[in-house]
Amino acid sequence: MDTSIKPFRINVPQADLNDLAMRLKNTRWPDEPSGIDWSFGIPVGYLRELADYWRTRYDWRAHEARLNTFAQFTTEIDGHDVHFVHVRSPEPGALPLVLTHGWPGSIVEFIDLIGPLADPRAHGGDPADAFHVVVPSPPGFTLSGPTRELGWSVARVARAWAELMRRLGYDRYVAHGGDFGSLVSRELGLVDSEHLAALHLTSVFSASATPENADFSVEAEKISVEKGYRYEYELGGYASIQGTKPQLMAYGLTDSPVAQLAWIADGFKAWTDSTDVPEDAVDRDAMLTNVMLYWLTGTAGSSARYYKEGVETWGEPEPESSVPTAVAVFPHDIALPIRRLAERNNAIVRWTEFDRGGHFAGMEEPDLLLEDLRESFRAYR
Repeated sequence: MDTSIKPFRINVPQADLNDLAMRLKNTRWPDEPSGIDWSFGIPVGYLRELADYWRTRYDWRAHEARLNTFAQFTTEIDGHDVHFVHVRSPEPGALPLVLTHGWPGSIVEFIDLIGPLADPRAHGGDPADAFHVVVPSPPGFTLSGPTRELGWSVARVARAWAELMRRLGYDRYVAHGGDFGSLVSRELGLVDSEHLAALHLTSVFSASATPENADFSVEAEKISVEKGYRYEYELGGYASIQGTKPQLMAYGLTDSPVAQLAWIADGFKAWTDSTDVPEDAVDRDAMLTNVMLYWLTGTAGSSARYYKEGVETWGEPEPESSVPTAVAVFPHDIALPIRRLAERNNAIVRWTEFDRGGHFAGMEEPDLLLEDLRESFRAYR
């Protein structure tokens, strides 16, 4: 196996952008009854306007250039090319930090954090809080490209991250993750506890309250149960499809950019601190850049396969973790974790509950997430 680390730059052929524009222009739109709202899925009127903006005003080359301001690389791990951002801090005592996004996220989730994390001195922070920042794209997601075989799981990605950090020369590091990235980061503590000093998570799925274990005298636990019901009966349709027949939705999402846009933008509306449209919570261009990374790499199907291959373990108790773990709770995320439930099998050392923000914390409230990361890891330098 080739273990070399190769420089990488995003350079999308113009023909691919021309093809995208043509597909957007020629979209065949569905009907829409009067009075329809977001509970049925993204309204046609909103999506038509967003797609038109994507085709006529969104500037991919500008965002491609911004992404390329960060040092990027690829390396083969476990038979698959892994793409990652690696920004070394100018501070000699910086602590290595690996950031892992979830679905349907990408490295775009962290681009507002990389500079302040790696070089706090240049961003008005304390240089003692500096990190060497590593942001990998899991195999099957965006710039790591589609997986070519079955068998990619949370545990396999965690083992790949342990190898990546070893290959980069980091024998002691910390990790952060949200959504799927939380699962990978927690698993990293199980497979590489000798080197992983501490964790920071924004999702602890096993710590959601259920009707069977909730203390209904506690308001947060009632809300946690309500969120569980809403996800099961209203928001979780995408997960049911991706967890059973991911190949079915892959055809439409790989062929139609509007289908890919709708599939992702729906999450940006439902799982964030938004009111009327996703842009209430996240920057429109940032959301479209995230969508572009899935569209250009054709990874709708391969990223969804993680649901199918991991569905057997959904809801199962997680192995006990002894890694010191900080949790940041953003109230508009999909689920609301409860500390007493998280403490059953996690070494919780810090628990921060914010009054705003949701699933894509790095895009919605980067300043809150940045400061919580700094404070959470100060004791582990």
